[in-house]
Amino acid sequence: MAGYPEKAFPVSWDQFHRDARALAWRLHAFGPFEAMVCITRGGLVPAAVVARELEIRLIETICAASYHDYKNQGELRILKDVAPAIKALGGGSGKGVLVIDDLVDTGKTARMVREVLPQAHFAAVYAKPQGRPAVDTFITEVSQDTWIYLPWDMGLTFQPPIRGGAAG
Repeated sequence: MAGYPEKAFPVSWDQFHRDARALAWRLHAFGPFEAMVCITRGGLVPAAVVARELEIRLIETICAASYHDYKNQGELRILKDVAPAIKALGGGSGKGVLVIDDLVDTGKTARMVREVLPQAHFAAVYAKPQGRPAVDTFITEVSQDTWIYLPWDMGLTFQPPIRGGAAG
């Protein structure tokens, strides 16, 4: 993806919390889960909400990076893998493990995690069309050309009125 997408989808803290709780509500039907793996960094926030709502206490991370400058998606790098004890769950398949991320864009990260935990249940709060096939559960779909502005990446700033030229 070269440069910023054309559309913006700003998400407030309040909205994100509601969406993460809605995700937990949907996931409840698929549990109980023995453990959760959150994809850092974006998966940390929804993982905290979902873990609370589903009372999951065993929480692990897989640390991956593909957006290296907040504009362009580059090569996916694994910075920290899943612990062997989590990989061993479900007979080594990941069955009973819930994987959480904030969003699935192209699906590249999700497919990589599926190689590690092939039978885990993969959930994201937001999904784009290219990534949808890589997740089992999500809450909101946005178009591929939309940039989701998550609350932890944003500050409060003035926004000009649409009629005044902000719609361009």
